[in-house]
Amino acid sequence: MENSGPMQSFCTWLLVLYQMSIHHLAVVHENAKIGAHVTIGPFAVIGEHVSIGDGCEISPHVVIDGWTEIGAGCKFLTGAIIGSPPQDLKYKGEETRVVIGNNCVFREYVTINRGTVGGGGITRLGNNCLLMAYSHVAHDCQIGNHVIFANSAAPGGHVVVEDFAMIGGLVGIHQFVRIGAHSIVGGCSGIPQDVPPYMMVVGDRAKVYGLNSVGLKRRNFSEESIKALHKAHRILFRSKLSIKHAVEQVKAEIQGCAEVDYLIAFIEQSQRGICRGASKEK
Repeated sequence: MENSGPMQSFCTWLLVLYQMSIHHLAVVHENAKIGAHVTIGPFAVIGEHVSIGDGCEISPHVVIDGWTEIGAGCKFLTGAIIGSPPQDLKYKGEETRVVIGNNCVFREYVTINRGTVGGGGITRLGNNCLLMAYSHVAHDCQIGNHVIFANSAAPGGHVVVEDFAMIGGLVGIHQFVRIGAHSIVGGCSGIPQDVPPYMMVVGDRAKVYGLNSVGLKRRNFSEESIKALHKAHRILFRSKLSIKHAVEQVKAEIQGCAEVDYLIAFIEQSQRGICRGASKEK
């Protein structure tokens, strides 16, 4: 005879409890959804509307609140605060969210704010991201996959960071900026404009200083693509041409390379303008 009703519910509850390890000093709301094999350390606080995927590890003194959805295999180290209200004066307590993918690591005292109604309502992070100590993700940011934030990196609201981008320590990113895929932002930089994909930028008002050749090789980009990107870099960021004329020259001289096509499309779609290099030809 199959179990049903209260007995089945009780058995299901026992099974879920057995699959979790929640310290008796943790505060977990009864309505929170906790996956299998999740560990929650002492003095951690898990709010009512939180959903945590299988295999996550929640260290002591972590706070996960708000309408927050977390995928499987994520790790939150001491003091991380996830899903707190946005630092936006227009926010009036609306039901907005943080959505985090799988296998992300959030080091000590990372903070992530949920979205705002005006920004689409969701702050989103993809899979396999690493956010080092004290880094901050503001409201409505859209962070891709395999993104790394070094210590105290801080994108403002509505920032887009594409896949495999690396943000150095103590970097401040202006609201609504886009950080292109496979790019690197050097430490202590200020980013007021979009960072083109595949490039390295650095500076108080950051400028492009090279192609991320090492990163592209590590990610198995072809020699032909890297060579084409080098040529596009010289035209776009090391010539005396205006950005409009540089783009036209790249289109005329480099064809059939998907990476260069994406670089040009990124530049043409930019709303804030792009970080550029020195005007002197090299």
